Amino acid sequence: MKDIWSEKTEVRFGCVDRSDRLTLGSIFSFFQEAAISHAADLGVGRDVMAEMHQAWVLCRLSVFVERRPSYGEAIEIKSWPRNWEKLMAYRDYEIRDANDVPVVRGRGSWLVLDMEKRRPLRAQPFMSAMPLNDGIDAFPSGPAVLASRENLAKVMERNALYSDIDFYGHANNARYIQWIQDATDIDILTGAEQYRLDINYLNEVMPSETVELWNALIETAIPHENRNDYPASPGKNFAYEGRRPGSSNLNQQIVFRAELQTG
Repeated sequence: MKDIWSEKTEVRFGCVDRSDRLTLGSIFSFFQEAAISHAADLGVGRDVMAEMHQAWVLCRLSVFVERRPSYGEAIEIKSWPRNWEKLMAYRDYEIRDANDVPVVRGRGSWLVLDMEKRRPLRAQPFMSAMPLNDGIDAFPSGPAVLASRENLAKVMERNALYSDIDFYGHANNARYIQWIQDATDIDILTGAEQYRLDINYLNEVMPSETVELWNALIETAIPHENRNDYPASPGKNFAYEGRRPGSSNLNQQIVFRAELQTG
C-alpha cells in the first residue's frame, strides 16, 4: 500500500481548451481517477465498498490552479488521505510539473454512503487503518463551506443524460464542473492564467433529472474564514448554484454551490 498515490502522464488534446492549456474539468477528472486508484490500493476501493453496499461520495472540494499546464506537458498527479472528522474523510491532491513544482493544489472531503439507505456513515472505521500523512498538506485548510448568494440569475438548464451518469447511478462529480464551465463566458475561462474553485455537492442528480444553472458576478469570492488561502490573481469572480426546476433558494432543493475566482 502506498501512503501517497502518484501517476505520471502528459496533458493530452482532450484536456485543453482553445488556449492550449489544461481545463478545470480535466483537473477534476485527474483528481477523481487518482482518488479511485488510491482507494483501491488501500483496500477500500470501489469493488470492496460495493460488496458492502457502500460508496465514497465527494462532498466538497477546493482547488487552486497557480499555473495551467499546456498541451503535451509532462505532469505528475498526486493524492493522499489527510485524516478525518466525524462523517468527513479528507484527501489532498496535487499536480506537479516536470520540475517537481506544484502547479495545482486541492483538498476534498468525502462521505461514506450507505447506498441502500442513501445515508452517510462514520468515516473512522474506514480511515483508522489508512496513512494519515500528518503535516503533508497540499492545501492549508478547507475545503470551503459556501453560503447562499443573492441576486443569482438563471443562465441555462442541463439534463442528466447518459454521459453524465456514473457507476453509482447519479451524475458524476466531475460533470458538475463541466456544467459550471458551460455556464461561464468562454473568453473568461480561456484567458484566465489562474483559477480558484470551491464546490459543495449538496444533493444527488439522478438520470433524466433537469438542473437549472444559476450564476452571478460577485465582488469577492470565497466568503468564509479561508478567503486568503491561495487566492487567484485579481480577476472576475462568480457564484453558482445548481437548482431543481422551480425551486427557491432552499438548501434541500439546491444540488450544488460553487464559487470561481479567475485571474
